[in-house]
Amino acid sequence: MAKSEDNQRVRYEPEESCPFFVWGFAGFQGVLLVLTPIVTAVTTAALVAEQSEEYLVWSAFAALIICGVATALQASRIWRIGTGHVLITAGSVSLIVVSVPALSAGGPAMLAGLTIAGAVAQIALSAWLPVMRRVITPVVSGTALLLLATSVIPIAAQRVASLPAGSFSYSGVVVAAVTLTVVVVLGLRLSGGWRLWTPILGIVAGCVVAAPFGLYDFQLVANSKWVGIPGAWFPDFEMPDTGGFVALLPMAIIVLWINGIKNMGDSVVVQRLSRRRPRATDFRLVQGSLYANGTGLLLSGLAGSPPTTVNSAASGSLVSLTGIANRRVGYAAGVMLVALAFSPKLTAVLLIIPGPVMGAYLLFLMGTYMVEGIRTVSQEGLDHRRGLIMGAAMAVGIGLEISGILASLPGAKWTGFLNNGLTAGTLVALLLTWFVEITDSRPQRVEVPFAYSSLPEITSFLQKVAERRAWNTEAVTRLCAAGEETLLSLLDLCEDDDLLEPGKLTVVARSHTAEMELEFFASIEGQNLQDQLALLRDDKLDENEASFRLLRHYAESVRHQKFHGVDVVKVTVADIGSDPYLNR
Repeated sequence: MAKSEDNQRVRYEPEESCPFFVWGFAGFQGVLLVLTPIVTAVTTAALVAEQSEEYLVWSAFAALIICGVATALQASRIWRIGTGHVLITAGSVSLIVVSVPALSAGGPAMLAGLTIAGAVAQIALSAWLPVMRRVITPVVSGTALLLLATSVIPIAAQRVASLPAGSFSYSGVVVAAVTLTVVVVLGLRLSGGWRLWTPILGIVAGCVVAAPFGLYDFQLVANSKWVGIPGAWFPDFEMPDTGGFVALLPMAIIVLWINGIKNMGDSVVVQRLSRRRPRATDFRLVQGSLYANGTGLLLSGLAGSPPTTVNSAASGSLVSLTGIANRRVGYAAGVMLVALAFSPKLTAVLLIIPGPVMGAYLLFLMGTYMVEGIRTVSQEGLDHRRGLIMGAAMAVGIGLEISGILASLPGAKWTGFLNNGLTAGTLVALLLTWFVEITDSRPQRVEVPFAYSSLPEITSFLQKVAERRAWNTEAVTRLCAAGEETLLSLLDLCEDDDLLEPGKLTVVARSHTAEMELEFFASIEGQNLQDQLALLRDDKLDENEASFRLLRHYAESVRHQKFHGVDVVKVTVADIGSDPYLNR
């Protein structure tokens, strides 16, 4: 009998055999879900920044191909690139906050340079993930999402007011109101698979209402071929203005880092949804997702088109509602997106969707981003320190975005990035988080060979740390026992060949009011410790399970994160001499 926590909705796991028509149709559904965000990102960036029609057509062509390639990369496992899961890539409306200023300031060349720099930064984020996880906290990433939404909302409002010459002045408001109403009302009343289609139904409703107002221009569709390459135009890559590039660079890196962090969450969710039996998150796959996403960004930069990223709503919802997690779905969606790029007429039909419809859709999405930002901030609880960090960052970010008071300062050409609310607010959140980290109780550490012979040194280290906190004898014994069982558990996960040349093991201890947080950094490959702990059975004790069982007994919590090149085990041990109800 399956355990209650098993996910019985999963019909096909990533590696299981799956009929062609099943994964093919699922891939087609995925493509339908991401066409709207791709078109929204491309058209909004090009039209708001007043780019030519040639650039609009080119960027749509390039975006479809790049999204298809990146989606297929996510489904594969090429060296460290990819996850082997269904993660569909699309144009991200959140990245409009990068595309519009870049295109307005320096055209496709400026956007290309910023996107390539952001791609390198996101790939670096993947490589530095084990180190940066303590600074890029849920408070930082959630606050950044809120600031990002506040930056895009004015652009969305501008799209609502964007009307062809001779149109009624109120037509944009009417069309946007209908679109937004349909999306929200259907989202409130529909459930299950139907809820997935509410944005598309809202856009269709908006387009129907827009037709009588004369908001369509069918010339682009009439001039396009059914099959072919849309023109021979390609961006002219000239060196952008240095001052403008420097002013926009921090903002671009921060926004793409935010999307990278969001991409990490998407990868974790899809991993969980793709398995019948719960597994601990494999952060090597999270890193692989960031590498694939960074590759897509790099291709976007080379093409001079708006940047792309994993579409969380389409990926998670598709797997959850269909139960088809087979990686071939990603391959099918990738091929279809590339094929669609070579049908200029079908692409043109999507590109002529009226601005008020896209603006309303953007407003709806930014509302969901704000909710997601609040949820992210609340993940670890909103105590007075986290609340102060969030409040200061939001106040500075929104204040500078509205006033632009730093523009009059000397050297504004080089420090103009601080007038961007997203950049300034996120920097404030990062600096305050870093300040809390370095002014908190200083962590103690020891580095030893990764072998059982290092146990006496680890035990001596833990005893000294506990004695500094005046822990009683029973608590010290519990702490040392947890350290011993963690070492044994890590060694149990190693293959015999891994022990021929022992690596290094670093143990970091951070003391809090009534508990001790231990982190073990080791270079191993093998099974996931959290999977072993989750699969323990109370009615059967295998000799190899002893260390896992004892570790679970001694520690308040155990968390194992596997990265490429390093494993991190975080163990929390309580001081049993303190009153737990006063310190939790």
